[in-house]
Amino acid sequence: MEDEHEPPLQPRTQFQGRVLLLTICAAGIGGTFQFGYNLSIINAPTSHIQEFTNETWRMRTGRPLPDHLVPLVWSLIVSLYPVGGLLGALLAGPLAITLGRKKSLLVNNIFVVATATLFGFSRRADSFEMIMLGRLLVGVSAGVSMNVQPMYLGESAPKELRGAVAMTSAIFTALGIVMGQVVGLRELLGGPQAWPLLLASCLVPGVLQLASLPLLPESPRYLLIDRGDSEACLAALQRLRGPADLAEELAELERERAACQGRRARRPWELFRDRALRRQVASLVVLGGALELCGNDAVYAYASAVFSQARIPLQKVQYAAIGTGGCELLAALLSCVVIERVGRRMLLMVGYGLMTCWGTVFTAALCLQSSLPWMPYLAMSCVFAFILSFGIGPAGVTGILATELFDQMARPAAYMVCGTLMWTMLFLVGLGFPFIMEGLSHFLYVPFLCVCVCGAVYTGFFLPETRGKSFVDISEELHRLNFPGWSQGPAWRREVIRSTEL
Repeated sequence: MEDEHEPPLQPRTQFQGRVLLLTICAAGIGGTFQFGYNLSIINAPTSHIQEFTNETWRMRTGRPLPDHLVPLVWSLIVSLYPVGGLLGALLAGPLAITLGRKKSLLVNNIFVVATATLFGFSRRADSFEMIMLGRLLVGVSAGVSMNVQPMYLGESAPKELRGAVAMTSAIFTALGIVMGQVVGLRELLGGPQAWPLLLASCLVPGVLQLASLPLLPESPRYLLIDRGDSEACLAALQRLRGPADLAEELAELERERAACQGRRARRPWELFRDRALRRQVASLVVLGGALELCGNDAVYAYASAVFSQARIPLQKVQYAAIGTGGCELLAALLSCVVIERVGRRMLLMVGYGLMTCWGTVFTAALCLQSSLPWMPYLAMSCVFAFILSFGIGPAGVTGILATELFDQMARPAAYMVCGTLMWTMLFLVGLGFPFIMEGLSHFLYVPFLCVCVCGAVYTGFFLPETRGKSFVDISEELHRLNFPGWSQGPAWRREVIRSTEL
């Protein structure tokens, strides 16, 4: 009789099975989506903001801003975004340790609200300085979220889906780029009167995250290993996994907890001094640097010129640019589907290999575009192919490295190193690309091609495959790689075995 009064199991299972998906969406919409969105929306109102800056200066001084200072002020507005991202990357580690992964993402929206306020009232206040400060603050928000989101999702996902779940960070980045390009169309918010609303629209994803993320669980690993709260960890796992048997996963978490017992969270500079982390740190630096120096951002910057040379009408170039963001989104979705089948190393090698191939063809097309009438169309095809190749591997897989290669005590510091490297490289590439384009002319992609080759070679020879492995298994394999002559395994492993025997 009791069975007749119990609720049916199937709806409950389906409901609990959706929690991980809802967690991914809630973390992503206010996380890496914001990074991609704010990276792309600044392109549409370029001329309008420059005119506003000039008119504001005229109102204050009675004369227009000198011609050479207008692009300087604009470049400062653009470059403050990676500067803020660098500050956010340095802030992400302490936030993730002190507040936890979920609360860090929620608190991070303070910067988004402040940014939207500054952008929205900048024209009414006749202050281009408010735009500068807003770009700095939205960069801080992006720097925090780009580090904390993959950490949160990687720690919350089961090992069989960890790669696919972590790849969603790249999907939301690409989705943010596409949405920023669409919203920035002249027919929507890209007009001369609507640009403050365009810049302030970053508030919408922030509000969506504030409304949804508090209803979802914290990272189980953070709850157990950092806070020592077994009951909260079990409750979070039950919400994320549903009615599945959790005995094996709980045993793995206990092994991780024993491994980290008595240890404090690492500081970023300590990672470089620890011989047991040399393979992990080398992989993070080499592949993290390759991600920003592979030329993908340069392809985006050069795309409009290529489209113009392919005789696409000027008023249609903005629609072709949406196609580039769509390519990256499509490739990220494809990678999310296949990453648990082909592995991380294969996706990285294929991605960098294809980028080398298409970059070489692109360089040849640039050199021959004045000789053969169809070369500009080949160059345009190479732009799309290059971005697709980037999305297949480097765009998403690189962000997983800090999660999978480092343990719970070193992971926040690893993300700080990775974020600092990424934002510094992004700033330097944006600063130096105009000079590279002027100095190397049609051969401007040759330095980027060398980076792609190095990324593929390093991945093939030195990066271990982590597909389907628990964090403890990955740590053991990396220990063997870092100490090839020592077969006993890490000291913490022997301690766990002894405590289990007792």
